[in-house]
Amino acid sequence: MQSSDKHDIGQALATLRARIGRLEERYDRPAGSVDLLAVSKTMPVDAVQAAVKAGQRAFGENHLQDARSKIEALAAAEKIAGEPPLSWHFIGDIQSNKTREIAASFDWVHSIGREKIARRLSEQRASELAPLCVCIEVNISGEPTKAGVAPKEVESLAEIVLSLPGLRLRGLMAIPQPAPDMASARLAFRQLRDLLDDLNAKGFDLDTLSMGMSGDLEAAIAEGATIVRIGTAIFGRRHR
Repeated sequence: MQSSDKHDIGQALATLRARIGRLEERYDRPAGSVDLLAVSKTMPVDAVQAAVKAGQRAFGENHLQDARSKIEALAAAEKIAGEPPLSWHFIGDIQSNKTREIAASFDWVHSIGREKIARRLSEQRASELAPLCVCIEVNISGEPTKAGVAPKEVESLAEIVLSLPGLRLRGLMAIPQPAPDMASARLAFRQLRDLLDDLNAKGFDLDTLSMGMSGDLEAAIAEGATIVRIGTAIFGRRHR
């Protein structure tokens, strides 16, 4: 279970799952309450295959063409007896001319930041498919170059997304700016959790906080992450 640079993906996954379990216990989270999304963007098919063999079923991609080749190559993995199907999550910026293929190929989208994109995804989701699970991306740190809506705009976009039949609004996603210490990292994630709590208090019934990556997953889990998006800690250093 190794990628082309001999990084042991199976061992890395086992180590990471054990760490997540310890963090769930440390921060009084229910066992199994944090789902692991393997960020396979830029990684070759054989690396994803190694992760599948090690039991990983959910993968995150941000480039449509690269993702499509992996989805097609791994179609046979969908039929592994006794295992849930692979789940493909789009986690990058979305161009209008890519929405049709994203709506057709993915199970989740974590990066809804515009009404136009949400409407296109809903309209282009085939009726025979389950509604596309989506998260609203929040620019929680207010960075001018980062995608996502401002915290004050989240509720209005959530109301629109909730009304779209081809989508199922699950929660919020954020990528805070790098923090100098654990306390600062926790504060940013707490702000996202508070936004989710506010929406739920208004009847939105959301269940997902997509936050935390290889460098800050402890802070994210401490503040309620339900999906952590991990790439480097699973696949090793990226080559492009």
